[in-house]
Amino acid sequence: MEKVYEFLKDVGTYYLATVEGDQPRVRPFGTVLIFENKLYIQTGKRKPVSKQLQANPKAEICAFKDGVWLRLTGELVEDDRVEARKAMLDAYPQLRSMYDENDGNTQVLYFKNATATFSSFTAQPETIRF
Repeated sequence: MEKVYEFLKDVGTYYLATVEGDQPRVRPFGTVLIFENKLYIQTGKRKPVSKQLQANPKAEICAFKDGVWLRLTGELVEDDRVEARKAMLDAYPQLRSMYDENDGNTQVLYFKNATATFSSFTAQPETIRF
C-alpha cells in the first residue's frame, strides 16, 4: 500500500472513475493519505461523485508517471469520523479554504478490497492487494 500511496503523491493528479447508472464518470483528484493503515481519498458530500459512490462503491483510479501507470480498483468506504477528516485536511491545508472537518460536507473514503497494478511497456506488471 505504501508504494501505491507514494506513486499517487508523486503524480499529484490522478483520475477517479465511478459509474452513474450505466454511464462511466471520470474526474481528476489529488488527495491521498494513509490513515490508520488504510488508503484514503477526499471529496465533498455535495458533489456528484459522492452520490455515485453511495449508489455503487466500486471505483478505479488511474495514474501515469515516467512511463509507468497505476490502476487501483476496489470499493470506497466512507469514514465519517472527525479524526479521519481532520487528518486529511491537515495533510492538505490548502483545502481548508473550501473544507473543514466539521462542515458536514467534507468526506473521506478509504479503499477496501483493493487491487493495485503497476504496468509499463518495459516490465512485467506488479500487483499489490490490500
